[in-house]
Parts: sequence; C-alpha cells; structure tokens
Amino acid sequence: MKQLVIIGAGGMGRTLFDIARESVGYGTEFVIKGFIDDNIHALDGFENYPPVLSTISGYMPQPDEVFTFSIGGEARRACITNLVEKGAAFINLIHHTARIGTNVRLGTGNIIAAYTTLGADSRIGSYNMIQSYSVIGHDANIGDFNRIDTHVTCVGGITILDEATVHTGAVINHNVTVGHHAKVGALSFVIRSVKDDTTVFGSPARRI
Repeated sequence: MKQLVIIGAGGMGRTLFDIARESVGYGTEFVIKGFIDDNIHALDGFENYPPVLSTISGYMPQPDEVFTFSIGGEARRACITNLVEKGAAFINLIHHTARIGTNVRLGTGNIIAAYTTLGADSRIGSYNMIQSYSVIGHDANIGDFNRIDTHVTCVGGITILDEATVHTGAVINHNVTVGHHAKVGALSFVIRSVKDDTTVFGSPARRI
C-alpha cells in the first residue's frame, strides 16, 4: 500500500484530501500519509486531517510514498521538479465520479476532480489540475502544469499548451489554442486563439 503525500496544506490542500479519499484506488492502492508545507502550522485550528510532515523544501521522499499537489502558479513546476529530482513519484488522482472516454491518454500527476468529463481521444499531459464539473471535449489536447477551474467547457479539438489557467465557467470554443502561461478570465467565451503570456476576458474574450 502506497502512502500519499499532499503538497500544500492550505484550503486547496484540504480540498485535495477530500478528493483523494473519494478517488479510484483509495484504500486499495494508497492511503493518505499527510501534507508537506513550508508553513508547518498550516493546519493549526483544523481538525480531522493527517499531520503536516515537513516543509516542502526539506522533505525527502520515501520509497513507499506517492505524491499529489495542491499548489498553483509559477511555484508548482519548480516544486514538483525538485521533488522528482529527489525521487518522488506522482500519481493521477481520478475522482470516482469522473467520466473517462475511450482512448483518453493521461500523463502522470494529474488531478481529475468530481463529475469531470474527459472526452473520447483527448490527450492530457502531466501535473494538470482539472476541477469539478469541467468538460474536456473529444480530441482535445492539454499540455502540462495547467489549471482548469470548475464548470469550464473545453469544446472538441481545442488545445491548451503549458502552465495556462482557465478560470471558472469559461468556454473554449472549437479548435481554439490557449498559449503557454496564458490566462482566461472567469465566464469568458473564447472564440479566438490566445497568445502566450496574455490574459483574456469577456464574451467574446478579448485581451486585457
């Protein structure tokens, strides 16, 4: 039985604790060992959680451990890369209510939250967070280290490159590409491709 370590013990980390307990493999393939967080007092005042084991920077992965993350932004890649270089193994957390279509290809270290749909023949890279009730359409291509918030709809054939953020309720229209490090504002309807390192918002979405 593997021991799951959650990176980050803030609000999203506590949410990940619940997602993990409801994910495929919990209790049969892994149990939750605890959190690592540079704020070792992050859970002070909160009950019913496993402990903060260590700081992130000071933690040395053990052979029986697997990892998931709750941190976002630019820190995510550096943090995960550092732990992988120390030997950490990341797993996909897939909530038991998620619908995974035919021929979906998943990398490693992804979080697929409750009631999410991954459409037929979609490709999902590694270390992505796809939150509850979002839909990734058929033939979509999602890169690495992306954050896709709740109730997002990615229509068939879209592409999201790496380290992008798509906020709550956004719709990415057919065949649109969202570039590296791009951000899509909440409730936006994106009908044109989004260039690298830009932010768009509105309906139709425009650069801001």
